[in-house]
Amino acid sequence: MIVYYIFAILLIIVDQLTKYGIVQNFKLHEMREVIPGVLSLFYIQNQGAAWGIFEGRMIFFFLITVVVVGGMIYSVHKQGLQHKLVGISFSFILSGALGNFIDRMRLGYVVDMFKLDFINFPIFNVADMCLTVGVILMVIYIIFIEEDEKKIS
Repeated sequence: MIVYYIFAILLIIVDQLTKYGIVQNFKLHEMREVIPGVLSLFYIQNQGAAWGIFEGRMIFFFLITVVVVGGMIYSVHKQGLQHKLVGISFSFILSGALGNFIDRMRLGYVVDMFKLDFINFPIFNVADMCLTVGVILMVIYIIFIEEDEKKIS
């Protein structure tokens, strides 16, 4: 179990270092192309969620994060991690939620920086990527593995 927490901590460190690097090297709303037509770095301060929804609702985000993270940790310790994929998914989701939570508590907004130039998509950060990967892994587990494990036991 501890290995999943260590992995989550490492992902949080990567997220926070990436955000620190952007803040130190970019002016607010400054953009630099990384892969022309595909990916740019674009420093914004997001006070909401994706596409700026729920902007300025820090108490809402605080409560949601505390409930989700608390529920996840409680569930993991009560039920355990049945499969390695669930543990990895847990690490990604936990790190993503806490990475953005740290920004909201410390700064009052989330530092975002990755902009996909080929599609109208919200600007995002490493924590957002962790959340997405974690949810995808959990869905894969639920759809393809969980039922097979129930049949075996």
